Amino acid sequence: MASPTEIRKGRVMNFQNAPHLVLDMQHRTQGRQAGFVQVTMRNLNNGVSTNAKFRSTDSVDFCHTSNVKLEYSYIDEMGYHFMDPESFEDHVLPSEVCDDAKMYLVENNTYEILFVDDNPVSVNLPAAVEMEVTESAEGVKGDTASNVQKPATMSTGLVVQVPLFIKPGEVLKIRTEDGSYLGRA
Repeated sequence: MASPTEIRKGRVMNFQNAPHLVLDMQHRTQGRQAGFVQVTMRNLNNGVSTNAKFRSTDSVDFCHTSNVKLEYSYIDEMGYHFMDPESFEDHVLPSEVCDDAKMYLVENNTYEILFVDDNPVSVNLPAAVEMEVTESAEGVKGDTASNVQKPATMSTGLVVQVPLFIKPGEVLKIRTEDGSYLGRA
C-alpha cells in the first residue's frame, strides 16, 4: 500500500476492485484542514471516468504495469494478433481492448500495449500513422475554391477528408487523435 501523494498521471491503481488509469491529479489544501489529492481516472475494464478524493491518511494500491512494444500482424475470430519483434511470440488481444484503436491499426506497424498484471488493457497509439488510400472520388476540374476536400477511404476502413489531388494508392499521414489528414508520407 502506498500514500496518495505517490499518485501520478499515467499510473494504474486498483480502485473499487478494478484497475484505473490516472488521467489527472491535483494536490489541494484548504485552510487549516489536511490536504487531499483530487484524482480523475478511467476504469480500464469499462472505460468510465470518475473523480475521487484521497486524504493523506488513506492508502492506495498500485497495479504492476508494463508497456510493451508489439508489432500488429492481423485480425481473426480470436482477436487482434500482435507479435513481439524480439522473441516472435504471438499475443492475441481481445477486441474490447482494441476497439478504440482499430481504425488506426496498420499491419507491420509497432504499437505500445499497456499490460496490467500481465493482462493487456489498452493500445497506446502514436501521434500519427501512415495509411494507404484504397478509395477516393475523382476531383472535379475547376473546383478549386479555397480548401475544397473530398472523402477518402483508407486501408483500415477509416474515412478521412483529404484535398482533391489525393488519388488511390497514395500513402498518407493521419492524426490518430481526431482522424485528420496531415499530409503525404
